[in-house]
Amino acid sequence: MRSLTTSKPAFALLTGLTLTGALAGCAASTQPATEGTPQTDQSTTPADTGAGTYADGTYTESANYQSPNGTETIDVTITLADDVITDVQVVGHGESPDSKHYQGEFIGGIDAIVVGKDIDSISVSKVAGSSLTSGGFNKAVEAIKLDAAA
Repeated sequence: MRSLTTSKPAFALLTGLTLTGALAGCAASTQPATEGTPQTDQSTTPADTGAGTYADGTYTESANYQSPNGTETIDVTITLADDVITDVQVVGHGESPDSKHYQGEFIGGIDAIVVGKDIDSISVSKVAGSSLTSGGFNKAVEAIKLDAAA
């Protein structure tokens, strides 16, 4: 049977690493522990995790997108309650008859796609035949998420 011996420098190194790891774990919590209350790390934000909590309210942002007729703009207003979209309004600023048509189609169909959904779960690609307006809508939603981040 072979005897296991540990040299003093190796033992000191391992002991130091263990102590450092234990102290680092203690430093992670900045809040005092309260008996019966689970502690959470408060250092993450909605932007860090991608799934956040947003303040209830109504938010408006404008966004641009490219169409064959040039740069188009839409205004998007979203009302949030518990991270869920409860209302959406879109105003188009199309210059050409085609742009006005497609923005109108998008505006007419967007409610059915996003109302009642968690704002983090939506990414619109095509609404009622309008695919380019979706790009502007998605940009506006991202800006609204930043505005509403709690």
